[in-house]
Amino acid sequence: MAVAVDLEALRKCVHCGICVPQCPTFLVLGEEMDTPRGRLYLMRAVAEGRLGLTETVGRHLDLCLGCRACETACPSGVPFGSLLEATRIQFRRDGPRARHRLFEAVLFALFTEPRRLGAVFAGVRFYRRSGLGRLVRTLGLLRPFARLAAMDALVADVPRPEPLPAVIPARGRRRARVGLLTGCVQRYLYPGVNRDTAELLALGGYEVVVPSAQGCCGALDLHAGREDAFRARARALAAAFPADLDLVVTNAAGCGSAMKEYGRWLTEAADLGAKTRDVLELLAEAELPLGPLELTVTYHDACHLAHGQRVRQEPRALLRRIPGLRLVELPDSDLCCGSAGVYNLLEPAIARDLLDRKVASIVATGARVIAAANPGCLLQIASGCRARGLDVEVVHPVELLARAAARSR
Repeated sequence: MAVAVDLEALRKCVHCGICVPQCPTFLVLGEEMDTPRGRLYLMRAVAEGRLGLTETVGRHLDLCLGCRACETACPSGVPFGSLLEATRIQFRRDGPRARHRLFEAVLFALFTEPRRLGAVFAGVRFYRRSGLGRLVRTLGLLRPFARLAAMDALVADVPRPEPLPAVIPARGRRRARVGLLTGCVQRYLYPGVNRDTAELLALGGYEVVVPSAQGCCGALDLHAGREDAFRARARALAAAFPADLDLVVTNAAGCGSAMKEYGRWLTEAADLGAKTRDVLELLAEAELPLGPLELTVTYHDACHLAHGQRVRQEPRALLRRIPGLRLVELPDSDLCCGSAGVYNLLEPAIARDLLDRKVASIVATGARVIAAANPGCLLQIASGCRARGLDVEVVHPVELLARAAARSR
């Protein structure tokens, strides 16, 4: 089921400019061609044959974080995310070779293969805990290599794996039988988030199934225009989950956004896509016993949860249900933090600028805890707070809910 660039959707843009101030790359670069309006102009010119697949056009598209803030702002309903993905597929197939092709190939060989990623993170755990990482930073050995330095700054430590049982029974009245996506980065860097997700779902009446054969959802491939790899991963993931599940639950915004759109890309995974929900959507409907947490918390809207899945109120409503917790709104909460999949590794300078803006907003709230519902955002924001020497905690909302649930017992 091939997906072509939709000319009619491109022509829906009326160039009003409402999207411009919402665009992270415009805030950093100040260039018209690095706004959604400018990129749509380029994509339309390519689709209509007025412009070729040039390196310059490709570069403007590569600089887009794919945050989809423009979709939220657009009064004409232009589906910018799907248009960008389709055009990137066209560039990958027929355009000039992308910049940093070798570095990108290494990233995709690792981050989309959970077993390989597990081996890499085991090495990172030794690198951190042996003191070798501290020595490398002290000597400044990575300073000449911006992308490697960005990667080094992201991961402070790697916890021990926490495998989940194949089935976690529902407690009390059974609401539904759901599958849990354990993710790639999530399962290795934030295993506690998966554990808390499963336990909260069970507490809320859901029987949780955790297929051991599940792999990557393909979100990174889709956003990079790697069509064949994306389709293969989507098919494999759909085959890994039992067909009789009522729903499939994710706790990573980027994964959930891509999975919910499976039906647009291939029929074999359409059913899985239709069943996909973010964990916060389900927990907002559940009756959870929550004890008090005396904390001041601010919430960062992960791009693919707020703009991709349009899930905004549920996380806030859940946090406000915790007795004693004070939720402070984060200025520009839905402005991208600069993570954007592997963008912060491919374009570290722009990502760092956006991260600095995000950390400055966090400081303005006075909160000691920052909640975000995507592993990439957790990594990025935590690294920025460490670099600034802030005494804060960066957590997934389910971690706070799990703590509150434990206090109720």
